[in-house]
Amino acid sequence: MYNKLMKDINLTTFLRKYPNDEACLAEIFKKKYPDGAYCEICKKITAHFKLKGRFVYSCTYCRHQISPLVNTIFEKSSLSLRIWFYAIFIMVKTRSGVSAKQLERELGISYKTAHRMFKLIRRGMSNNGGDKLSGDVEIDESLFGGTGANDKFKWYGQQQHKESVMGMIERNGRAYIKHIPDTSNPTLLGEIEKNISKDARIISDKLSTYSHLSKMGYVHDSVNHTKTFVVGDVHTQNIDGMWSNIKRGIYGVYRHVSSEYLQNYIDEYTFRYNNRNHAEGMFDLLLTRVVFERSVGA
Repeated sequence: MYNKLMKDINLTTFLRKYPNDEACLAEIFKKKYPDGAYCEICKKITAHFKLKGRFVYSCTYCRHQISPLVNTIFEKSSLSLRIWFYAIFIMVKTRSGVSAKQLERELGISYKTAHRMFKLIRRGMSNNGGDKLSGDVEIDESLFGGTGANDKFKWYGQQQHKESVMGMIERNGRAYIKHIPDTSNPTLLGEIEKNISKDARIISDKLSTYSHLSKMGYVHDSVNHTKTFVVGDVHTQNIDGMWSNIKRGIYGVYRHVSSEYLQNYIDEYTFRYNNRNHAEGMFDLLLTRVVFERSVGA
């Protein structure tokens, strides 16, 4: 089902809807001012029209000008808006991600520019909070980074550091994945309490930390992975599948991700998963988000 929905958005439709920068600018204007643009001179919402050859709109009555690109990721960018839109399009179109090198090759831009574009777009994919997870929620923690080959150095104090990540996923619902500083009891239990409703049923492996969940007021079931992986409906196959998708994607597409930006890449995969049943609207949702993401500090 996931793959079928992703195919519903095709490049032909995208190019037809956004044939030029003017069409892209009109879409940004519509998203930034859904109820109409407020004129600071007229002190009310007024009709605006685009000025020819410029990325600004003018008030029909007083000619006061506004730029829809101000305070967005597109502000002060010399790139065509259509290139930006295409980058957003392929971010939601692919399941495993797209590297900056591929965007560089496809569009003939520099790697530095492509990397910055993807970095800004991923900000719009971040988890902005919302309702706590509920229903049957599978939880697990995983380590990212390093390779098995590094284990041979462990006696010499050179074993590569791995990053800890906490995962929580509703069955047939949303996922919340967080890069955490460690896997101590306070950290793991704190993330659970912050992001999972007390009405939820939590399913985990036999990690000793999770034995405290019943005392915290949660209904908790667990499966012993040293013996089996499924006991009735008690399993963690959904979160395990999420780990596989993220790790294979990062290794296969990006090859290496620094700890500083690990959460950004995790957010990318989580965003696509959480919107998997709304693939046709995923581009529109991400575009709406990035319109309100400032480029400051990028």
